Parts: sequence; C-alpha cells; structure tokens
Amino acid sequence: MAVGFIGMGIMGSAMAANLVAAGHEVKVWNRTTAKADAVDGAEVAASPANLAAACSPVMICVSDSADVEEVVVGPNGVLSGIKSGSVIVDHSTISPAVTRRLADTARAAGGSWLDAPVSGGSEGALGGTLAIMVGGERDAVAAAEPFMRAYASSITHVGPVGAGQLCKLVNQILVAVNELAVSEALLFAQAAGLDLGTTLEAVKGGAAGSWMLSSRGPQMIARDWSPGFTIDLQQKDLRLVLETAADLDLPLPATAFASQLYLALQHRGLGGEGNHAMVKALEELSGIRIGEETAP
Repeated sequence: MAVGFIGMGIMGSAMAANLVAAGHEVKVWNRTTAKADAVDGAEVAASPANLAAACSPVMICVSDSADVEEVVVGPNGVLSGIKSGSVIVDHSTISPAVTRRLADTARAAGGSWLDAPVSGGSEGALGGTLAIMVGGERDAVAAAEPFMRAYASSITHVGPVGAGQLCKLVNQILVAVNELAVSEALLFAQAAGLDLGTTLEAVKGGAAGSWMLSSRGPQMIARDWSPGFTIDLQQKDLRLVLETAADLDLPLPATAFASQLYLALQHRGLGGEGNHAMVKALEELSGIRIGEETAP
C-alpha cells in the first residue's frame, strides 16, 4: 500500500517530499488543495477517508487537537476509510488526553495509533533530520519506522500511547526556557557593548552551548524573524504544557513566564514570526534592541 500524509504545512509538506524522495508511493491531502498539489511526485487524495482506504501508515501533521480530531473522526475522516490493521501516525503536537481518546477510537475501528510528535523545526523537516518521540505499541512502531526514517534521524519509542505527546511537552519546556536564556544573554551582550557575533562564537562551543543558541542566535543578531516554528504554535504547545502541569499539580514558573512573553507578542500581531522573536518582548522591557549601537 501507499503511505498517506495529511497536512501540508511547513513541516508536513517537507516530510511528504522526503517520503517521495525515498522512493515511496505517497498520497497526500490538505484542506487547501493547492498546498497538496505542490508536493511533486505525490498523488492528491479526495479526502482523508479516501487516503486512508488506500494507505498504511497514515501520517498526520496538523496544528492542534481540534484539527487532528477533524481529519480523523470528522466527516470523511480517516476512520471512515481506514482498513483493519492500518497504522495512524500523528506527528502533530496535541493534548495527551485527546491522543488517548483518539487512540481508543482508532483501535475500535481496527487500526493502531502512534503519537509521534517531532522536533527540529522546518530545517529538520527539509533535511530529513527530525527527532521523533513515539508513543504506542511496539508492533505499530516497527511497521511505521521505515517510513519515518525518510525524514528523521532520531526515532525513540518512549512508552505507551500518550507518552510521545508528554515527551514532546518536555521538549517544548526546554525550547521555551532555552530561548528565554538566549534572549537575555544576547541582550546583556548588546547592553555591555560586546560584538554579538564574536560573543556567540566564544560561548556556543562551551557548557552554555545549545541548538537554540547556535541555530537561532545568528537569526536574532541579524533580526531575521522567519519561522522555523512560529510564536503561535509555540504558545499553543506551552498552553498544553501548562494545562498538563496543572493536572499534575506542578509549578513551572519559567515556562509560565515564557508563555506570558509570547502572549505579549501575539497581542502585537507577531504570532506568525519565529519563536526566537521572544527577544522582542524583552527588548520592549529594556529599551535595548539587538543589533543597534549601545554605549557600554
């Protein structure tokens, strides 16, 4: 059978293209048909149900819990066409509770569910170097893994259904708080009159080094806010983190503060910018802008 892919956004379109490049027969679907048509070498399905009838596994990469529910259990959804034994792989980042509910529904329809959110941004999707954290049954993971290898360099089975989403929330705590640290550090360097590029080179290879610093630091210095991952999506993920933390009765003060900074930027209409634009909220507080002349 072909492999199906639903959701042709920044991430999904690149992941589907990598499946085509790896030699797989690929069928795609997207609410905006033009985005599906743009994936060279893939066949466009008429609906999620039509795609599911011809494909296993069925990959999904959309924005939020409601979007996943719509394409899975909505009219002409995946479960309307799925064949017994098919595997559904959800690469979206959504609520762990919704994930478990959808997995139960898929199981009742004869399918298997993997929650397999990804990390690595648009660069990782394009380069085929995403990290995937997978929750679900081992047999389903084994069936889907050869396909996921087309766009991932790291695939880790972290536990039962729901564990993949929980692990992704761990990832997003680290991303947001790390971005806060990078923002504060670069603003400090700016205020102190240091050369930002030279400072970045000096620290990124040491104990303070991180993917966020090395990958997003240069963009911040250049004031390039093009998104590998948008503020709106980052804030959606932090909402899931804080909701889950509340269920666990767990305080996460740094994550909550990062979420407040992103909320302030959303109120300024900046939700479509890259998540590294967090520094703009701190610039507003300090009156200092990265890349401008500042007296030491």
